[in-house]
Amino acid sequence: MTSEAPGGAAPISLLIVDDHPVVRNGLRGMFESAPGFTVLGEAADGVEGVARAAELDPDVVLMDLRMPGGGGVDAIRELTRRGARARVLVLTTYDTDSDTLPAIEAGATGYLLKDAPREELFTAVRAAAEGRTVLSPAVASRLVTAVRTPAASADETLSAREREVLLLVSKGTSNKEIARELFISEATVKTHLTHIYAKLGVKDRAAAVAVAYDRKILG
Repeated sequence: MTSEAPGGAAPISLLIVDDHPVVRNGLRGMFESAPGFTVLGEAADGVEGVARAAELDPDVVLMDLRMPGGGGVDAIRELTRRGARARVLVLTTYDTDSDTLPAIEAGATGYLLKDAPREELFTAVRAAAEGRTVLSPAVASRLVTAVRTPAASADETLSAREREVLLLVSKGTSNKEIARELFISEATVKTHLTHIYAKLGVKDRAAAVAVAYDRKILG
């Protein structure tokens, strides 16, 4: 069933991924009875969810985390790897660090608990469809603590020169240009980048910049 969004805008399309049929049915009924949403399909685990997302191309995937046959984090990671257009909004009963951090790092746009009020869930889905991060208050508090605590130590491990190199990388500067700017050789630039990648736990320039901004090392 399709419900036209207010103002005549196209409805937000959804895929519901949860191993409990009762939960899927409840969510489907909730969204189909509200204006501005349409449920394209359902999946009972992460593996099926990835396949259904590729088939249906929804705007938002409502993803549970712990499911027999294929967990949510692996599914989110695979959707991210594939460059899926869909935004993933985690909807689960778990809010521990071992659940929240891997899901966000894997590429989830938001993270809500299943006890969220109906209107909060609708608002979260709309925000996720627009690419905005949505976190329940409890999850946000945990993430701020978990992410910012290691940030200081990560920042301290980068030398002043490494931070200079990383700043130039964030501006799209090539290795050759960085070498000229800092009066060092290109080989030295590459060495600094190797050290930066290792310290930040990343494999390329884009990831290094993303992690640096996330951890407040840059910006």
